[in-house]
Amino acid sequence: MCGSKCIKLTSQILENIDLYYLPCAECKTINFKKFSPLASQINLDKIDNTFGSCECGKRHLDIVIAHILKIMIEEGIKDEKSTLRDACVPLITPAFPTGSVPFLPYNSMVILSDEINKKCAERIVDEVKEVKGVLKGNLKDTVGMKDVESRPHVYELLAGCDMRCDVVQTPFGPTGIHKYQGKIHIEFPKVKSPKIEILKRVLEDYDNPSVIDCTCGPGTLGIVCLKAGAKKVVFNDIWPPAVEMTKINLEANGFPVKLSGNKEGLLAWGEKFEVYNVDIEELGNFLDEKFDICFVDVFPGVNSDKFVKAAGNLSKKVVLI
Repeated sequence: MCGSKCIKLTSQILENIDLYYLPCAECKTINFKKFSPLASQINLDKIDNTFGSCECGKRHLDIVIAHILKIMIEEGIKDEKSTLRDACVPLITPAFPTGSVPFLPYNSMVILSDEINKKCAERIVDEVKEVKGVLKGNLKDTVGMKDVESRPHVYELLAGCDMRCDVVQTPFGPTGIHKYQGKIHIEFPKVKSPKIEILKRVLEDYDNPSVIDCTCGPGTLGIVCLKAGAKKVVFNDIWPPAVEMTKINLEANGFPVKLSGNKEGLLAWGEKFEVYNVDIEELGNFLDEKFDICFVDVFPGVNSDKFVKAAGNLSKKVVLI
């Protein structure tokens, strides 16, 4: 971790969040054409850390991307025909639907590029105040571990810190989900998350269900179930970084975590939850009851048959997300 206190309680993140990416009255906007070469629109020498900046400390997203692209051109990663759309994948933090192009404060974005090198990445983190971390990888490549037989895939952290937070809107209140973005798959928060909508419809048929989030990732579905009043939630994932983030996110959302325990296979536990890091086909060896619901959320392109079959042995109802 970078040591910059980038993990916060969800309640802290939500303080004044509606104003987080809004400009002040003095903020500047420069209307770059996103599909035209940046170098044809402005003298690149004019772009530095003060370019387009305001006394409030924020800069328009397009200005920040222009600054990043300028450095990439100088480092030979991009040429002068490159446009803002060619630069990188911007991942703001905290991330939530803004309704308009955000004005970014200090350390509020991680970027992803499959062309960048370490030298260029270090320059970007040093010179572009809004960028807290630079990852090398392709957005099309799913990060994580698909199943026990698969090799894990990660993005390479070239500079800075890649800890981010997505604010997921739910009927039970906003939920902050932290993730080391180089090790946890990217999801872009929406006003209404399709996954949360499915979860909501399922939970309407129960009062206080027992739930298994058997492919929990950073813990989103299971944490929302706890907020909805589930009497017990089991979190499980085969990917160790996922369950580590689940423990962090439980704490961040107000569910104190106790590490390990006397129960075999148990990594962490709390008043209404347990956290495991095992293959779903082995999870039943550690549970002594049949649960009401098991949520199965596999990566795109992964055959879900194995997961659904195993989930059916663990619960009365299997929900494939």
